[in-house]
Amino acid sequence: MVKKSLQTPCCFGARLRQARERAGLAQDKLGVLIGLDEGCSSARISRYETGVHEPPFETARKLAQVLGVSVTYFYCEDDWLADLVLRLTVLTPAQRVELAAWLDRQRGGI
Repeated sequence: MVKKSLQTPCCFGARLRQARERAGLAQDKLGVLIGLDEGCSSARISRYETGVHEPPFETARKLAQVLGVSVTYFYCEDDWLADLVLRLTVLTPAQRVELAAWLDRQRGGI
C-alpha cells in the first residue's frame, strides 16, 4: 500500500480546499452542510484536504453539491483541466449544447 505524503495534499484534497476557500466556508461548517456530526466535521474535512483519507464517492458528490462544483473537479490532476471543469459547470444547457457542437466540428477538421 502506498502512503500519501502529508506535505503535498493529494489531488482531491487540494481541489477540495480550493473549492471550500472559494466558497468562504470553514471546515466544520462544510462538514455539517454535508451531514457530518458537528463534533467531528472539522477533523474529517481536514483529513480529506490533507490526503490522510479520501472520502467515499457519495461523500465527494455531497461536497461538490454544497460547494457548487462538479465532482469531476476534485479528481482533475491537471490544473488547466480543473479550471475548464469549473468554467463548464456554470454554462447553461443551451451553451453546453452549443459548445459540444463546436467541439464536434473542430474534431471533424482533424
